[in-house]
Amino acid sequence: MSGPVVSGLGVSGPRVSGPRASWLARRNPSAVLAGLFAVSAALIAVRDPAVALGVLVLAVALALVGARVGVGAVLRAQLAFGGFALGILLVNAMSRPGAVLARAGAFRITEEGLDMGAALALRTLALGTLSVAFLAAVDPVDLMISLHLDLRLPARVTFAVLAGQRMLQRLPAEWATIRAAQAVRAPLDRRGRPRRGPFAAAAFALLVSCIRRSARVAQSLEARGLGLEPRTVWRRRSRG
Repeated sequence: MSGPVVSGLGVSGPRVSGPRASWLARRNPSAVLAGLFAVSAALIAVRDPAVALGVLVLAVALALVGARVGVGAVLRAQLAFGGFALGILLVNAMSRPGAVLARAGAFRITEEGLDMGAALALRTLALGTLSVAFLAAVDPVDLMISLHLDLRLPARVTFAVLAGQRMLQRLPAEWATIRAAQAVRAPLDRRGRPRRGPFAAAAFALLVSCIRRSARVAQSLEARGLGLEPRTVWRRRSRG
């Protein structure tokens, strides 16, 4: 069976277990989540671009080898987070005091700001890559079971995490559907091609869709009375 493939970034939760699953998919989901939070917390103190670059290289290696994410998906992840990382780099380079490296009118780039901006940008890319690896390797149902049985979290919390991860995985497909609908309904341009609808309208439609879906999920969980009484049915065991 091929590696994980997801709409949008080309990544989805695994559908394979056992020896054929990726190395990261065979680990305990709670441990993988704890590791992701630990790395995120440790990166807060990283201000050296070289260290941040090393973490990014390790994150890419983990995604490619440990989670079996395709090269194309990793590259698309860098593009997805690259715009935000570039903004962080520019803001810090032009706003922090220090030795001036370049000047263009009222704007100036300082050495200290460039170093800090590069470190923050690389940290952003590293966290984005690790998040993609997490989504590719950890099955939402396994994560829910592990959080409930291993970490003793309430059923309401674990099912909310499951619903949130499922919704996150469906966002790229939902976005593509909205943009395709805009293209069909949009008037034709001079070349006879449909005009793309405005980005803000598509983003608002995606937000409304997420809110409605969240409300339906919340009502469904409330109707089932999760966590009110002890479960009396057989439950899957968490992966050790």
